Amino acid sequence: MDERNCFQIAVESCGAECPALKTAVIHPVRVEDISLIAEATRRKLIDPILVGPKERVIRAATEARVDISTWPLINVEHSHAAAAKGAEMAADGEVESLMKGGLHTDEILHAIIIKRSLMTERRLSHAYLMDIPNYHKPVVISDAAVNIAPDLDAKVDIVQNAIHFWKALFGAERLPKVALLAAVETVNSKMQATIDAACLCKMSDRDQITGGLLDGPLAFDNAINLAAARSKGIKSDVAGDPDIIIPPNLESANIMAKELTFLANAEAAGIILGARIPIILTSRADSLQTKLMSCALAVKVAAARKAGMFK
Repeated sequence: MDERNCFQIAVESCGAECPALKTAVIHPVRVEDISLIAEATRRKLIDPILVGPKERVIRAATEARVDISTWPLINVEHSHAAAAKGAEMAADGEVESLMKGGLHTDEILHAIIIKRSLMTERRLSHAYLMDIPNYHKPVVISDAAVNIAPDLDAKVDIVQNAIHFWKALFGAERLPKVALLAAVETVNSKMQATIDAACLCKMSDRDQITGGLLDGPLAFDNAINLAAARSKGIKSDVAGDPDIIIPPNLESANIMAKELTFLANAEAAGIILGARIPIILTSRADSLQTKLMSCALAVKVAAARKAGMFK
């Protein structure tokens, strides 16, 4: 994927380059779920299997005016059962990804976590790929949806998952630059985020985290703006040019991503990483293009995993 204008080209390039991803769509009971499935299928991003209460799925399809007769439909009683069935299908190799429909994120994550064969050595984490109009390239922000208050061990997995994700999208020709955020750019014993950032950098030096160029702690202004970094006397290969931004916790990551989306007109496509299959995560507030981008991200991640780019 070209690093420029990624949201404009990703959907078309994924549909052309990779086979459609066999995807269990979990509890697709809303009109927007069916509309997305239809468009993603038309663009050859996914090959869907619908898992949900049959009557509600058919009702949603009728309202969406979409013919679903050619898609397999597995009838289950409710959303919890749909999530469990989807995880079972993924564990058995019947599908290559899961897509969240009209259910809570924690329902689908719980089904994956208890199905131990779907888990890797890393924790699950969420990542946004964001296209921000006034930033010079796409940027990954993680974790805005899974790990609420990650400790150092969890942050190791969040960072490593994000690095693998970035390489799945843009290749391994160079190291992605990873900015580890805190409120200040100096280590402060009373601010855990600064200590964690410093530890993560040293862990990268010792190859406990691989494949990225890490720096932190960095406040957001000097992480994203080179002039701000220079005004503070910060010498950094990451400052002003990060590919990946790691806020200290879920709340700060979530607020940052939504601020960029609603105030800076950014687009943000989300995906869950760390399992043996990608999990496509969308929001009601997402545009159709953003939802399709989430599907395209899953295609890229699945292809990278098949190619042995990461475990």
